[in-house]
Amino acid sequence: MKRMRVLLADDHPLTLEGIRSFLEPHCLSVETVTDGRALVEAAVRSRPDLIILDITMPLLNGIDAAMQIKKSLPAVKLLFITMHSDPAYLEAALNAGATGYVLKSAVGEELLDAVRSVMENRIYVSPGLSPEQLERFADPVRAAVSLRLSSRERETLQLIAEGKATKEIAFILDISVKTVAFHRENIKRKLGLRTTAELTRHAMEQGLVS
Repeated sequence: MKRMRVLLADDHPLTLEGIRSFLEPHCLSVETVTDGRALVEAAVRSRPDLIILDITMPLLNGIDAAMQIKKSLPAVKLLFITMHSDPAYLEAALNAGATGYVLKSAVGEELLDAVRSVMENRIYVSPGLSPEQLERFADPVRAAVSLRLSSRERETLQLIAEGKATKEIAFILDISVKTVAFHRENIKRKLGLRTTAELTRHAMEQGLVS
């Protein structure tokens, strides 16, 4: 396997160190970050060959981070390592441009095979997941998922669910307080929810926050 530059993103220190230690003998370099926004910044700065990332991460979830990264680095390889076995998450990951999806419960047995497949332009999905999903997304470019919220609305929802105040959200997203309020009302309307508690519960169910 060609020695490559890898960027690894996970908010659990033990998982992060474990995967890094496992990969380092096979890689030119392994850089680590612990939240989705740091991931996007590091990716654009270091332009790695492969990005290995989780779905549920602070400040910005892995799906939206992947979508942002692909706009700047369309050729970068993306491999998700996650606890989410629901086919909806697999669908969203592949739609975001990933070609690998490994369950954390199987990472020890599958990680190197997954990395090899992804770097050779082949899709790798943990065998425990639905083969119908893999067949459907044989061409990731054709993948499509119906998302009820825009990417900016999902970012806003995640930050609301993480307990960030409106001014904090405005600062993080570099938008006005009025725009944050606009997004909040749109989110409530689209999801049919009224309270912050309901928004938080929905974000947890969708894997945006843990």
